[in-house]
Order: sequence, then C-alpha cells, then structure tokens
Amino acid sequence: MSGEVEADESYFGGVRKGKRGRGAAGKVPVFGLLKRGGKVYTAIIPNAKASTLIPIIREKVTPDSIVYTDSFQVYDVLDVSEFHHRRVNHSKVFVSKRGHHINGIENFWNQAKRHLRRFNGIPKESFYGFLKECEWRFNGGGHKALLNQLKSWYRSEINKP
Repeated sequence: MSGEVEADESYFGGVRKGKRGRGAAGKVPVFGLLKRGGKVYTAIIPNAKASTLIPIIREKVTPDSIVYTDSFQVYDVLDVSEFHHRRVNHSKVFVSKRGHHINGIENFWNQAKRHLRRFNGIPKESFYGFLKECEWRFNGGGHKALLNQLKSWYRSEINKP
C-alpha cells in the first residue's frame, strides 16, 4: 500500500456485553489498513501494542506514505518513522480541521460487524475465514476469486506455527 493509508484496530465478538473496546474480555482484536480509494487488509492480532502493530504497518505500507490513525498511544512511534503520520483525536472530532480522518477503515469495521452479526456468534477457530470474507466483500472480488482467496488464506492459517 502506498499514498494515503488509514490504520485502526477493532474488537470483535465476546460472549458478554459490557466493557467496550480495548480490554473487553473475550473479544478478538483485529488490525486493519485501508488504502484510500483502494483495498483493505486485516489481521487478527494477539494484542494492540506497538510491537505488534508497527511491524504490520512496515510490512504492508511503503515508506513516505501518509498514515492516518486515531490518537491511540501505540501509534506515537509513527511520528518518528519513515511514514508521514497524521492523527485524529476522536474524543474531540471525527474529521480534523485539516481534513484528517479514518472514516474509511471505520466504515469497513461497521460493515464487517453488521455482516457478522447475523451469524449470531462465530467460533474463534472460524473467525479468521469470516473476517477474510468481509475483507473480500469490501474489496469487491468475484466469486471464483473468493474461492481461490479463501483457500489461500485457509492454507496459510493452517500452516502457522
């Protein structure tokens, strides 16, 4: 990905209602990157720490790209990196006076959660495939391409150490 890229983390699932967002028990943390005007990439992550998120950004985003994030502290590392970092403080605004926002990736999270809600709970073992299907739907692939992509994702998930 290059150019303008939005980065954000989200949390899916959980058996109990209650605490929302970071730290909510039983939820699956997911990290996403969205190339503005392009495709989304998602990854299930063990935690939302800088040591987890920054390597994914470095792997998927080319240097000198503009990376938009919220004001979560783990993204502070991007201020002194090979990227141009722009942040939005969601406790104050959703679009800054300079036009900085992460509404594209927030839109993806909304669509994915709405799509997955109708399954009324997904086992954690199957969640990866369902998440990647949401990614495919957002990116606008064809059915044959979906089948090939799902097979590829399934093989890569099974072969993880």
